[in-house]
Amino acid sequence: MEMRDIDNLPKNAANYTALTPLWFLERAATVHPDRKAVVHGSRTFTWLQTYQRCRRLASALSNLSVGFGSTVAVIAPNVPAAYEAHFGIPMSGAVINPVNIRLNASTVAFLLGHSQSAVVIVDQEFFTLAEDSLKIMKEKSQGNFRPPLLVVVAEESCDPKTLRYALGQGAIEYEKFLESGDPEFSWKPPQDEWQSIALNYTSGTTASPKGVVLHHRGAYLMSLSNPLIWGMNEGAIYLWTLPMFHCNGWCFTWALAALCGTNICLRQVTAKGVYSAIAKYGVTHFCAAPVVLNSIVNAPSEDTILPLPHVVHVMTAGAAPPSAVLFAMSQKGFRVTHTYGLSETYGPSTVCAWKPEWDSLPPETQARLNARQGVRYIGLEGLDVISSQTGQPVAADGKTIGEIVMRGNLVMKGYLKNPKANEETFANGWFHSGDLGVKHPDGYIEIKDRSKDIIISGGENISSVEVENSLYLHPAVLEASVVARADERWGESPCAFVTLKPGVADKSKEQELGEEIMQFCRSKMPAYWVPKSVVFGPLPKTATGKIQKHILRGKAKELGPVRLSKL
Repeated sequence: MEMRDIDNLPKNAANYTALTPLWFLERAATVHPDRKAVVHGSRTFTWLQTYQRCRRLASALSNLSVGFGSTVAVIAPNVPAAYEAHFGIPMSGAVINPVNIRLNASTVAFLLGHSQSAVVIVDQEFFTLAEDSLKIMKEKSQGNFRPPLLVVVAEESCDPKTLRYALGQGAIEYEKFLESGDPEFSWKPPQDEWQSIALNYTSGTTASPKGVVLHHRGAYLMSLSNPLIWGMNEGAIYLWTLPMFHCNGWCFTWALAALCGTNICLRQVTAKGVYSAIAKYGVTHFCAAPVVLNSIVNAPSEDTILPLPHVVHVMTAGAAPPSAVLFAMSQKGFRVTHTYGLSETYGPSTVCAWKPEWDSLPPETQARLNARQGVRYIGLEGLDVISSQTGQPVAADGKTIGEIVMRGNLVMKGYLKNPKANEETFANGWFHSGDLGVKHPDGYIEIKDRSKDIIISGGENISSVEVENSLYLHPAVLEASVVARADERWGESPCAFVTLKPGVADKSKEQELGEEIMQFCRSKMPAYWVPKSVVFGPLPKTATGKIQKHILRGKAKELGPVRLSKL
């Protein structure tokens, strides 16, 4: 039987328009034209100036016939140009492709080629990275290479020689490029909210990066979901500790315009820089991966400004945060909101929503509850943990492990030019995260591991996350990551890679300390979970602060198997 609505009223230009976050900027410029929008060192731009600069950028791109169907890459740290690109590029109709600045030239060459970027906007510090990437592309192209236009962003804290070199190689200076555009450019919103706004490549914690395509509708909904979830107010002062090139700064690039807030740019993230910005600018909010929180809580006293002048709200995601780090942050006066998501879900799409009844619990219990990944965002319609065998939801018992899956408006369009990966990731009408977790009786989910990070020892599954959480409780441990190492007796056993806090022990005491750490673990977990080997040293990380477990797995492989005792 045909379903019919109560009316047959059609959509028209007066009552329907495609959702896009671009209108937020126009509104901010109208409502608060003179309010500080972007602050970077000695430079400050108001919301009106930012809107005019973004229109200039859109106009300058349009003059080059860069628009709908084009991609523009941005290789830059957290500077005003990177913020402006999030509006100016889509205002031209093109798609922004923010590139991770810590990638090597061969990976950047792959991204620029795969995305077919027509223009590359690059910070002067990273000009040689862009140049080396284009050389690699040219060598592989067999004579039919059309180089993208290079636009170089000048930076007062960098050596002027690098800027002169870039200009000598034919790059256009960013400010000059903006001058060629019209500050009153009549930009057009997308006709269809399914139109692509951004292309983000996965961070490479797995194999080759995949191009995640996001649409205007999802960006709009996430830009409004984030402040609602976090309780951000109009005029929030936001510190850019999170890279804008990571999931478009979790969509806070657009959200700050919706809030008419102030963006404080932080070119290099240090604990000292974070504390200074809180004191100098009155920062109210910032986002950071757990590795950054760890550096904040373990900062030497001369780098801190404590007690904090006011409560500072922190959103963390990107890896499961150890409860010990969450506890230490709250002790220092930071209010941490724990979220979880992926590039494929516009950044965080679940939140460990705080309950008032938790306020009376002991701080350690609070930290443990807050270490869970929680419940779905307002803008996400479906979240579950399903059995990889049956595809059915697992029991909400906090024990049965399944795969975390999502569906709804905060899920990507798909991977660019990768139909096989799309078929797998969208199987049975869900987005499959590849993360393993449990569902607690209160409906909150908790990650136990990436499916490829689970350690199978003597047929038993060991959660590397749980072992890491225990290692973080040891007073000497600054950072820890656990991977599987071949084991002659058990097939695999946990191998802990540990960074010690400064001044804890010298090289000669490492073996002794390794044994002490194993002994400490025995008091905290089942015997078969205890790492059979401990390796000391710095941990390899992606640009977003995620520990690169594939590199550690390679190191564990080089160590060879844990030998069967001859005793």
